[in-house]
Amino acid sequence: MKATKTRPRVRFSLLSAAPEVAESYARSSILGRAQRAGLIQVDLVALRDFAGDAHRTIDDKPFGGGPGMVLKVEPIVRAVRSVRPRPGATSRVVLFSTRGKPFTQKEAKRLSKYRHLVLIAGRYEGVDERVAEHVADEEISLGDFVLTGGEVPALAVIDAVSRLVPGVLGKSESLEEVNGSFPTYTRPASFSPGRGKETWDVPEVLASGDHGAVAAWRRASRGTR
Repeated sequence: MKATKTRPRVRFSLLSAAPEVAESYARSSILGRAQRAGLIQVDLVALRDFAGDAHRTIDDKPFGGGPGMVLKVEPIVRAVRSVRPRPGATSRVVLFSTRGKPFTQKEAKRLSKYRHLVLIAGRYEGVDERVAEHVADEEISLGDFVLTGGEVPALAVIDAVSRLVPGVLGKSESLEEVNGSFPTYTRPASFSPGRGKETWDVPEVLASGDHGAVAAWRRASRGTR
């Protein structure tokens, strides 16, 4: 989705062997609205468009043997150069890897300072190590587990960073670091799950109308679960 004529505050280029995996999420809800408003731009880049043969081959067997296939370095280099012709201080190339630094809210804040994030989503058995050595500026891990591809971590980074772009969220109070992680409830105030006379009730203080008491309850409830 192309942004409006207003220059987006953050541009994301997601390089993927299967960009259709990220299509729906990147175009929907808050991310979609932010793109239509020109606040961010999310480009889904198909690595196969940068293959060097008629079969659009982007993977090959690993040197030294072993199971699976490895993403080739050539199409990744071509794709990165197509979206980032000249490396600069305002852009960053990120490779998702189980060996990367853990992604946290602190990392999201750091990455939100860049104007352009190039996100390389791995697939298959892995990515040619020369991408980590010579192409990526850094490696990031979503956690201590293995996924079938890097699209989910890339979308997580896009989502977390986009929330920090001014104007993307309706109210600044929506930011997690502002309101903390306290329990939230909505109507009805009393719900019966249909097991006898049992009811699940909202804490009375939240319906009291006493804003001071509500604020105190929320402060006391942060991180209690």
